[in-house]
Amino acid sequence: MERVPPPEEIDAGPVVLRRVTEADAEGVAAAVGESIAHLRPWMPWAHDGHSLDDALGWVRRSEEGWAEGTEFNYLIRLADGTVAGSIGLMARVGPGALEIGYWLHAGHTGRGYATAAAGALTAAGLALPGIERIVIKHDAANHASGAVPRRLGYREVERVARDPVAPAETGVDVVWETRG
Repeated sequence: MERVPPPEEIDAGPVVLRRVTEADAEGVAAAVGESIAHLRPWMPWAHDGHSLDDALGWVRRSEEGWAEGTEFNYLIRLADGTVAGSIGLMARVGPGALEIGYWLHAGHTGRGYATAAAGALTAAGLALPGIERIVIKHDAANHASGAVPRRLGYREVERVARDPVAPAETGVDVVWETRG
């Protein structure tokens, strides 16, 4: 069954979510490069020397995922076009569900951007045919990421042990969900 994609642009109040395209690779590389110390503890892909080629690879995988209906990645942009981070809906948590993942540029945290983006993407995801629930997962030690689903009224449904994949992780995923 072919998945109907969400809108390519979503107004999220203080930020706009726009589908990632190849033209975004430079902005992604710059945002990640400027935030590497902030991202490295939590994101296994965040490493010193994160390059334009790394960003281009992610953008190309994002475009393939969109075409296949397996992931819908967006840049979180400020009104002036500045890349404040990224957020996506991923079809990796079973039938009738999508997972949201996100990261923010170090200079744009603490302003409600992740919460606004996740709230708007939750609504867009739940509006898709066949989607009954949205899931957000984060490592138990990543309190900033956990604040987002809590603020949005998601319900914690379980904690799952796994091997840590980033330096600051405990290896315990906190799983939150909301239903349409």
